[in-house]
Amino acid sequence: VQLQASGGGLVQPGGSLRLSCAVSGSIRNLNYMSWYRQAPGNEREWVARIYGTGSTDYADSVKGRFTISRDYTKNTVYLQMNSLKPEDTAVYFCKAYRGTTSFWGRGTLVTVSS
Repeated sequence: VQLQASGGGLVQPGGSLRLSCAVSGSIRNLNYMSWYRQAPGNEREWVARIYGTGSTDYADSVKGRFTISRDYTKNTVYLQMNSLKPEDTAVYFCKAYRGTTSFWGRGTLVTVSS
């Protein structure tokens, strides 16, 4: 399974971005997918996940602002990020889980700054 995150960029505080994670193969075969982020000097932290059932979980720091979703026809998982804050600045990564195996994609940089 190969993953490619995209959609990062520079945005002002309060703005929005939508990240995409394109998956090689069908995402129906995956148990769940997650987004993580890593800010400079910090450890990678979990942001959101979506299960095969469609249920979702979010880190407290993004709850109410970020939304994870998926499109089976495009084998893509999205992270809609609204009301962005400077502390959301990080490289964002997607991760896929299939059974006991997990797969990381390359990250995409999100910079929130005025």
